[in-house]
Parts: sequence; C-alpha cells; structure tokens
Amino acid sequence: MFVDLFSDTIFVSLLVAFYTVFIVLILGSSKQRSKGMQWLMSYRLQDEPKSRFRMLRKLMKGLRSAFSASEQEMQKKFLAAGFYNQQIAVYYMPAKYLGLCLGAGIIYWLSIEQNWALKNLFIYLGVWLVVVLIVPDAYLARRTKNLQTNISIKLPYMIDLLAVCVQTGMTIEASMAYLSKEMMSFDKDLGHMLNKTNDRIQIVGIEQALSELHSRVPTNEMRSFVMTLNQSLQYGSSIYTVLTTLSSEIREVQMLGLEEKIGKLAAKMSVPLILFVMFPIVILIAAPGIMRMMNG
Repeated sequence: MFVDLFSDTIFVSLLVAFYTVFIVLILGSSKQRSKGMQWLMSYRLQDEPKSRFRMLRKLMKGLRSAFSASEQEMQKKFLAAGFYNQQIAVYYMPAKYLGLCLGAGIIYWLSIEQNWALKNLFIYLGVWLVVVLIVPDAYLARRTKNLQTNISIKLPYMIDLLAVCVQTGMTIEASMAYLSKEMMSFDKDLGHMLNKTNDRIQIVGIEQALSELHSRVPTNEMRSFVMTLNQSLQYGSSIYTVLTTLSSEIREVQMLGLEEKIGKLAAKMSVPLILFVMFPIVILIAAPGIMRMMNG
C-alpha cells in the first residue's frame, strides 16, 4: 500500500510541500521573512523559561506567523465574540489550517483506499475546505452579533447604575471604574466592556474611550449612550437626568422592537400552517372523491 502511495505523483507533491513548509516554519521562528508575513514579536523566545516544551513553543510561533496575517486582528475578533482569553486567539489560525491540511490528507487517503473518482475527490475536498475556512469565522461572527445584542439589552440597567453612582457624587470615570469591578462578578461581558473603557479613559481620555466603545459595540443603543454622554460632558448639563431619560428611552425603543417582532409572528406562522395543516386537510377531503372517480 505504501509503495502505491509513493508512486503517486500527487501524494509525493503534497509530501514535498508539507516538508518544505515545515522547514520554512522552523527556520522562520528566528528570522523575519518577507513583508507579507507578520512574525510573532509580542514576546521573545529567550525570555521564556527553559522547559522541555521549548521546541513546541518554537514551532507554534512559526505556525502562528505563517497562518495569521495579523494576530491583533484575531485577538480583536475573539474579544468581540466574548472570548477574553487571548491565548485562544493566538492558536486559532494554526489550528484552523492544520485541521484543513490533516482533513485533506485523510480525504485523499480514503480516496485511494476506496478508489473514488477524481470528481468525488474534488467534491469532498471542496466541502471540507468550505467547512474549515467558513464555519469557524461564521460562528465567531454569529457570536459577536449575539454578544452585541445582549449588551444592548442590558445597557439600560447599566445606565441606571451609572446614574445612581453619579447621583452620589462620583465622577463618570470613578463610576465606570467602580461598576467595572462590581459587574465582573455577575456579568462578565458588561464588566469586561467597562473595564476596557476605564483603561482607555486613563490613557486617551473619556471622549476617545467612548468613541472606541461604540466602535467595539456598534449598536443604536450604544451610539445613543455615547453621544448623550459626550454632549452632557461638553455642555455641562445634568448627567443624572440625562442618563435616567436615556435609559427610559432605550427601554421604550426595545419594547417597540419586541412588539414589532410579535406582530410579525402571524405572518411567519402562516407558512407552516399552510404547509402542515391546510394541505393535509385538503388532501383528506378531496382524496375519497378522487379515488372513487379513479375506480369508477
């Protein structure tokens, strides 16, 4: 069987390509290559403690640099999707493409064992390519959208808490810092969002930090919150009154959206009612007469 594999030109080409990429990855872990590759420079290999996993870390650095165009972009995607462990983002692209190569190799081996036609081989390879390349990113995008929706739903409650903190005499910056610590225990997403915003406030100021907050959660509710807070800080109006009014308006808008969804249920339910209720009833009524006509 192995002799037949090595006599196949496609298998030999894949094997040569695999070992070529493997050698490039090993050599590339200590040098920067062309502009198209961004090598992991966040930490140096000599700064790591010596261990028996040193070679594995060295190989993973090369894999990350070869398959990830920008590691910062992947970290942003995972943060937006609610994965706050940055190590997951680091190993996402290598695992993705490694699974692609392993799956393609298994499919090719099965095609030889079961004598698949060339057309079937390309079909299975295409399906596997779509699954590996599109499904994980689609899952991240879906999770990001769901997280933004959940944050928007919980935003009025956070605004009420922020208004209470401001009413007690705390500044906006101090209120966000306090809420970021308190919310982390019962709402990880809101707590991380406030913690990130609080860190950016200390570096770039509150206006820029709020603008970055809206870019991370680009929803209508968050835009209203950011614009209202910026206008209140700019013109010196009462922040407590503005925040309480904003939270009530956001709740009203969310209630209107819920009522709109309820109103659409009647139109959506008409399709299954027609398919699974009306058609069977018509068949039950008309079938006896049609059968008598056919027999007569």
